[in-house]
Amino acid sequence: MLSNLSFTGLQVFVGLIIIVILGVISLFIGHRLLKKHSAKELKDIHHEDSTFNKIKNRTKYPEVDVFSFGSTFWELGLVMTLALAVVGFNWTIIEDQVIIPDGAMELDFDLEMETPPATIAPPPPPPPPPPVIEEVPNDVILDDEDDVFIDQSVDANTVVNDAPAVITASNDAPPPPPPPPPPALEVKEIFKVVEEMPRFPGCEDLESKAEKKKCAQAELLKFVYANIKYPPMARENNVTGTVVVRFVVDEKGMVGQEEIIRDIGAGCGDEALRIIRLMREMPERWTPGKQRGRNVRVYFTFPVKFKLLTGS
Repeated sequence: MLSNLSFTGLQVFVGLIIIVILGVISLFIGHRLLKKHSAKELKDIHHEDSTFNKIKNRTKYPEVDVFSFGSTFWELGLVMTLALAVVGFNWTIIEDQVIIPDGAMELDFDLEMETPPATIAPPPPPPPPPPVIEEVPNDVILDDEDDVFIDQSVDANTVVNDAPAVITASNDAPPPPPPPPPPALEVKEIFKVVEEMPRFPGCEDLESKAEKKKCAQAELLKFVYANIKYPPMARENNVTGTVVVRFVVDEKGMVGQEEIIRDIGAGCGDEALRIIRLMREMPERWTPGKQRGRNVRVYFTFPVKFKLLTGS
């Protein structure tokens, strides 16, 4: 019969408290019994007792003989020891059962999402307009008498009168203009689909990519549905359905930019976002997505199903 017993941690704790209280009570009762008579009363009672000398090697007075309580304390100790043994052997650690809905990663509806803005370089400026060719009338006569070509050859004896002016530095000269500002940092592109999608941590010891993907999906579902709390408003109004959230896993495996893609109301969307933000507090990070062998930022879309259980 004892093999069918099981105790939770709370029950074991309460049982230990009860055993301690019983031990304290037994000590208190024994102390009261031994202090029932004062030393003067015991001396007057046994002043002329002929049996006094027989017990002088053990106790002075039989009323305060602690050995008379030996059998009682022995039995009480056996009962407490047996109780502790029974509790210890039947202490059962009950893990919270994580209920994952059927088809937790499947969407039973078409999801329309806005395409994220791609980081495309701005278009080049338009080409300059073509030059306007003016038509010369045929009746215009060019003057051929003017010298079109002027001899500009020089030799060692040629004197140059119009020499270029030499610019000398002056303290009153204005400072040179500041350098142009550096170009704006380019926003890193966020991919929607890559060669290797991000993975939830905890499955890197496996060998094949298929095993890692399957294990990471199972661990992600376990994490989400072990921490989810059904919103009271949704429970009272029997609100069920699927909330779709989207977040970004960056090159270092950090989660951020959480947003709700589809909400069913009654606080379910906020609860789904709370679960996603809990991933930032995990000791391990996601395995980032990869494109062409390098880590990249990737959008990760995840459905969270809210379903009331029977009797909840």
